[in-house]
Amino acid sequence: MVQAKSWSPPPILEDGFVEFTKQSVRALNSIINMSNADIVLTTSHKGRFSLLEWKSIFEKRGINVNRVTRLSSDSMQMNRMEEITTWYNSDYNSVDDFVILDDDKTLNALPKILKSKLVLTHPTVGLNSTHVGTSLSILNTPLGIS
Repeated sequence: MVQAKSWSPPPILEDGFVEFTKQSVRALNSIINMSNADIVLTTSHKGRFSLLEWKSIFEKRGINVNRVTRLSSDSMQMNRMEEITTWYNSDYNSVDDFVILDDDKTLNALPKILKSKLVLTHPTVGLNSTHVGTSLSILNTPLGIS
C-alpha cells in the first residue's frame, strides 16, 4: 500500500499512519469490491492501532473495508513468513479463502500451499492494477467490471 523509496519517505497523515498510493487504493478496492474480501493485517504496524483505528485508517484513505482483523500481537516476535505460517496452521479453518499481498521477498520461501496464495509486489511500486487479476484468481473470484 506504500511505496518504499529510501530517497523519499511517504507522507504521514493526521492519524499517524502513512499515506497509501492512489494506485494501491484503486487496486485494493477492486479486489475487495469484486471478492467481498476482508483484511487480515500482518504488518509490523498491526499492534500500533486498535482495529477500530485501522478501519478508520483504511476508510480515510478511500478503501471500502468490509472487516479488518489482525494476527495476534504476540506474533510480532516472528518474521513475516513464520507469522503467516503460524496463522495458517492455527486459524485457517475459519477462513474460506485468502490471498497474501506483500512485498517481502522472504515470502518466496513459504510452504508451497501458502506460496500459491502469494501476490508479491515490488517495494518501490506497491500494489497496483497488475495484481488485481492474480489476486482475484487466487480468491477464486471471477473477474468482473468494477
